[in-house]
Amino acid sequence: MDKIIDALSSLYGEGNRIVFWNDPDREFEESLSSLGLDGVTLLRADQMPGLEAKIRMEREQPESRFLVYSATHVPLPSEDWLLDIRLYSRTFRADRASIILGELGLQEQSLHSHLQARAKFLGSKDRLTRLKKLVQPTDSIRDLDRKMLAVVTKVDQPEFLGILTALYHAIPDSDLDALPPAWDEIEKYDLSESFWSMVQGQFGYSENSPTLKNLLIRLMVSDFAHSITAELPAALAHLMLPRLFLSSASVCLSQWRDSNSRSDSYDRLSKMVGDALKIDSLLPGMKIEPLLDNKTFLVIEKFIAVSLRDRVTATTATINAEAVKAIAKHRQNGYWADRNRGAIGATREALHAVYDALIAAADLFGLRGEFSNGFDYNSAQAMFDGYATTLHQFDRLYRHFIEAADAATAQGWEILKTLRDGVEDCYTNWFLTNVSLKWGKFVEDELLKEWRVEGVIPQPWFFHKVEAALMESDRRVFVIISDALRYEAAKELVDVLNGTYRIQAEIQPMLGVLPSYTALGMAALLPHSKISYSDKGDVLVDGQSSAAGNRSNILATKKGVAVKADDLKDMKKDAGREFVKPYEVVYVYHNTIDAIGDSGSTEGKTFEAVRQALNELSDLIRMIMNNLNGTYIYVTADHGFLFQETALDATDKNALTDKPAGTLIAKKRYLLGRNLPDSAKAYHGSTAITAGSDGDMEFWVPKGNNRFHFVGGSRFVHGGAMLQEITVPLIRVRQIKGDAKSKTSVKNVGVMVMTQSPKITTNRYRFELMQTEKATDRVKPATLDIAVYEDGQAITNIERVTFDSTQDNLDSWKKSVWLSLQKRSYDKKGCYHLILRNAEDGIEVQRVEVSISIAFMDDF
Repeated sequence: MDKIIDALSSLYGEGNRIVFWNDPDREFEESLSSLGLDGVTLLRADQMPGLEAKIRMEREQPESRFLVYSATHVPLPSEDWLLDIRLYSRTFRADRASIILGELGLQEQSLHSHLQARAKFLGSKDRLTRLKKLVQPTDSIRDLDRKMLAVVTKVDQPEFLGILTALYHAIPDSDLDALPPAWDEIEKYDLSESFWSMVQGQFGYSENSPTLKNLLIRLMVSDFAHSITAELPAALAHLMLPRLFLSSASVCLSQWRDSNSRSDSYDRLSKMVGDALKIDSLLPGMKIEPLLDNKTFLVIEKFIAVSLRDRVTATTATINAEAVKAIAKHRQNGYWADRNRGAIGATREALHAVYDALIAAADLFGLRGEFSNGFDYNSAQAMFDGYATTLHQFDRLYRHFIEAADAATAQGWEILKTLRDGVEDCYTNWFLTNVSLKWGKFVEDELLKEWRVEGVIPQPWFFHKVEAALMESDRRVFVIISDALRYEAAKELVDVLNGTYRIQAEIQPMLGVLPSYTALGMAALLPHSKISYSDKGDVLVDGQSSAAGNRSNILATKKGVAVKADDLKDMKKDAGREFVKPYEVVYVYHNTIDAIGDSGSTEGKTFEAVRQALNELSDLIRMIMNNLNGTYIYVTADHGFLFQETALDATDKNALTDKPAGTLIAKKRYLLGRNLPDSAKAYHGSTAITAGSDGDMEFWVPKGNNRFHFVGGSRFVHGGAMLQEITVPLIRVRQIKGDAKSKTSVKNVGVMVMTQSPKITTNRYRFELMQTEKATDRVKPATLDIAVYEDGQAITNIERVTFDSTQDNLDSWKKSVWLSLQKRSYDKKGCYHLILRNAEDGIEVQRVEVSISIAFMDDF
């Protein structure tokens, strides 16, 4: 009776004035007097004429509330005097199904028998409570069963695709035949028949003995078929769902892959299905392009990566670098090579790195193609300028390739080995060899006689730049000297800085001293009137040692100080400000690249050190600006370096059988001494010419990129005359303040949908999108997740696309996105939206209303 009173009170509380209660078994007739419903009049319709009851309720007491009780069945409509009142009032039943019908607020009385059939499910208060949160008044039998399935599978939204993927997510790790724990409940509560009916309606899947395993296989085969532009391999054709339902299969798997909480089960199960179907054996002979949009199986991603590697390797001389990059970037946005998706991060990191390596290799070979006729420079100045503007890209691309290839190899991916050989041949045997021959001629014929390049600052003049900045700004100047920061890496640092709010950076090359080694390069950067050598070969600045421990003494003449980068970084803000307060010039010494590269045990990590150094320098610059109020900062180096991945052999060695008389210092790439003889194996010069030093110190430098010896490592070297060693970067970094800082703001490229109010007329539809500006240092590429939504739920696959064109050509700004609709009915006047969201943070970038008008569901 308490439940009956609560149920009736709820009906009246919802604003119902009249409630009919037919009790043909007279179960509650004797309890009517104990109902005690305040303000409700009990009217026995079975004990008074119908007309009298009608007059009383509608004429005499039109505002009163009535409980119309009859100990009879509901009369036939043709015999019901109160039919019109019954239709606009509510009906109450006292059996459990009827009470639940009322509790759920369901309008359809025909659901009563269905609730009776679901008595096992409804027997739990917890299940009923969770179901109540999902039910809508207008729900049908199918809606109720779907929401019961949602309760059993514990999904928040009662969407069937979510229910299905939740079931698959719960399948144990190693057994494709295993059933998820929730399946026992589905069968226990008699929901399995309804489940398979929904599967049939959603995917066209119908079997005499349906299983989750068989459905999964067919879903994945269908997704494979739907996403390729070639015929499905014959061995899989019989497993494909009806063609009309392929798009629904693709949407289902796309949303599963896109789920942060369930994608790891997709990775696991798709591998098991792929292995069972032997997908790898069906791929040989297929081209990349038909598979370009497929994301079904990891083995397909591997096949594409290997095929693209083979294409790059086979077309090094005629490579279409842009086409290779387009494929690689497209796949990096896909499911298996996106580092921000899924659970098997190591595999995704490796695949992403493989594509990074392919992009770098394609650009490297493409750049070589631009110089197929050699390096046609007619002077040292022209070639030095050529290196600063273009040729340094060979070094950067080689570094990027090795970095990416090493990252892939570290995860056990060896697929780049053959390409490594081609890249190594291009860089070491072709680029370094030809550059050394061309540049070596200018060194020998021009520069050893007069070490200058027109329009280029000599490294020993560097402090004049600092003094000019002091006069210009009347503020403290910071100088960061990063040991062995090569020009190409410094260019990359400038790109990073110019993509940072309130920072502006520019770079120019300086002509480094020769030999290009640390002691001489560091001395050249200090304020000085003269540089000289001691009897032991130590470098002196104005008669003082230029060693690290004495640099503050030298800088003190210019109100300056020297400090290690690590020591400055460890200072707290106030301590740092107090430290620099007395000085006009602060030299900050940073040593990551040389410390790692110039050691036989660690030289193999040279490019890792470069990446680490770039990150550290970027952080150091921001720290100086933010903590120490540094407005003007110079970043430079003592020298660059040469590095190659492969070990050198005897042909790379200009061996010194005996050191010449007068030798003071002998290193891998230089030899210092007095009264040195000429040598056919080396450039012979004077530091008075190449470094402006006093005295009679001479040097030998091996010709080209050779070494005198390999002791202590040989792949990382400096000291010689190669462009990579003597092109010293000079970066000027400024903090922008005031109104001008708005010009340094950083944003993502804008993206617009080219068709306004798109009308979808087929279940696979192509949307055209376009960047609104080109990508630059301060306008970053935008990576968007794109799909069509209804009421917050995706009704298509979700595609990730990056807009990153840096060209002025508007055609390069356009991209197409193919989206497939689930197979279901759509309201021509329904509210649907194409939504573009930032892939990194999920923030909505654009929303465009779309209409859907599909006369019949096709697959074209």
